[in-house]
Amino acid sequence: MTADPAPASDSARAGVPVDAPGADESMISLRNVHKIYHLRDGSDVRALDGLTLEIPAGSIHGVVGTSGAGKSTLVRCLTALERPTDGEVRVAGQDVTSLSASELRKARRAIGMVFQHANLLEQRTAAQNIAYPLDLAGAQKGQRRGRVSRMLELVGLADRGSSYPAQLSGGQQQRVGIARALADEPAVLLCDEPTSALDPETTRSILDLIRDVRDRLGVTVVIITHEMSVVRRICDSVSLLEAGRIVQSGPIEDVVSDVDSRLSLELVPPPDVPKAALVAGSTEDAEDTDDQADGAGDADHAGSTDSAESAVIDVALTAHPGEPAAAQVLSLVAEQGADVAGGVFETLGTAQVGRLALTIPADRAQTAVAALREAGITAEVRS
Repeated sequence: MTADPAPASDSARAGVPVDAPGADESMISLRNVHKIYHLRDGSDVRALDGLTLEIPAGSIHGVVGTSGAGKSTLVRCLTALERPTDGEVRVAGQDVTSLSASELRKARRAIGMVFQHANLLEQRTAAQNIAYPLDLAGAQKGQRRGRVSRMLELVGLADRGSSYPAQLSGGQQQRVGIARALADEPAVLLCDEPTSALDPETTRSILDLIRDVRDRLGVTVVIITHEMSVVRRICDSVSLLEAGRIVQSGPIEDVVSDVDSRLSLELVPPPDVPKAALVAGSTEDAEDTDDQADGAGDADHAGSTDSAESAVIDVALTAHPGEPAAAQVLSLVAEQGADVAGGVFETLGTAQVGRLALTIPADRAQTAVAALREAGITAEVRS
């Protein structure tokens, strides 16, 4: 998937260019989508502003953004619960913006929805909840029974079909919700904050399940989230939504390898530096000197804790061929007399990305940055 070459003011495009070979393989295609809400006071709210996005079949694509970025409106347009003011929304080959009401009901069966909360029917068992969309679709009883059994096994609840929601844990309820979303054999699984209400361990298991579902069934998965940990764990590609526009988008390895980009910095943030590391010396150094001074000038040394302030240099590196490896970077850091105060390394897709926080006396920071940049290393003094 590649970003749209349009100007920065336009939406980015994740996926193959629309006019390129293979563009027809997109499972989801949004082209120049606008959604404007007209308020009673006469003002307008532009929820989506020329959004363009292509998501290939069989991928797991993350959409991230802060509150108010347009994520909820995007979900409603994808499911045709809202018609865009302008633009085209195609899902599984159909332009959902041009369908009649009866055609829409059929088209929505191509999209399975997973929500933050499973919203199960309390008076129905797990099996009955999974069967509910099949009942609505008029599936035969034998077909329903076989499909439900397969879905329960797929989500790891083969022995809990007769359990009611109150008898299931939060993670198990979400698994039932995923099975229900898949029961009608959709081409797309749209997950809206699917793990926000779960603890970390359960979150990991649900994300692993979603990836397993994609691998086994071949569905295209779209995850709407504000949690970068979700993107890091399972997404093949990601888009950053802001003020109704896609401002950055692409395969996960391309996004993180652009180490100065906003998404890269959010997915692999620079490490924190303890305040103690910003002092070039310490009172312990002064105490050691006192002990070695044969008692002379004890009073002066005992109160001496002044130390030179240090600067922090942020360094980013990738493991792509032709770029400095970690060992080379650390060698250059040592040559400049800097110390490593913190570091983080992540492997996302095929890319390995590392960020280091170096401390060095402030008067030598710019010289060190220049030497690192001359060696092809991304480095800057932290403000």
